[in-house]
Amino acid sequence: MFKNAILFLTVIFLAVFSLTSCSDDDPVAPDVTPKAKVMVVHASPDAPGVDLLVDNVVAGTNLTFPNNTGYVEVDAGIRNVKVNVTGTQTNVIAADLNILADVAYSAFAVNTVANLEPIIFVDNLAAPASGKAHVRFIHLSPDAPAVDITLTDGTVVFGNVAFKGSVDFTPLDAGSYPLQVRVAGTTTIALDLGSITLEAGKIYTVFARGLLSGSGSQALGASIIVNN
Repeated sequence: MFKNAILFLTVIFLAVFSLTSCSDDDPVAPDVTPKAKVMVVHASPDAPGVDLLVDNVVAGTNLTFPNNTGYVEVDAGIRNVKVNVTGTQTNVIAADLNILADVAYSAFAVNTVANLEPIIFVDNLAAPASGKAHVRFIHLSPDAPAVDITLTDGTVVFGNVAFKGSVDFTPLDAGSYPLQVRVAGTTTIALDLGSITLEAGKIYTVFARGLLSGSGSQALGASIIVNN
């Protein structure tokens, strides 16, 4: 099972890079190397950790649940990508891949270790309008029902999001929001997120993670990524 989990995390990382390829027709300034941005998010509560390397430079060390690499800036073109078992020089896989410039990706490893699968997003990092923040929500708790993200007064911010479902980046007024996760269509509170402050001009990803039936580090919770 450990080997399968490592192989899966390898596949999810490589899948980001193989979504598309560079075109010889793309205009590139002669003195600037075009870049892509990639973030890998470990959202599987019981999967092991890995080290990620691009052109033999460490891009992420011991990536474990529920952490992420942040955006890794990678030169466009042919890149050598390796995934090692955490803390070792043992390659799980090594491959040369062709990636596209000026695109931001987030790749989430989701579900339990026995049912690991990838979810990959192309991230829209366009700047929010004045006084606004952009927020998306992703439901990544395998055993939790469909949920609403609400204010404490019951106002629905994001409605009826099922496991592996998401809501695209949405403009919201900057400010503090007392948020709760409720079973969709009910007043049953599955998780109290507390007060979340959204700063003007920022872009956020909020994802539900862990297990409704879990405890400790695997308990139902939420993580927030600042995408810019």
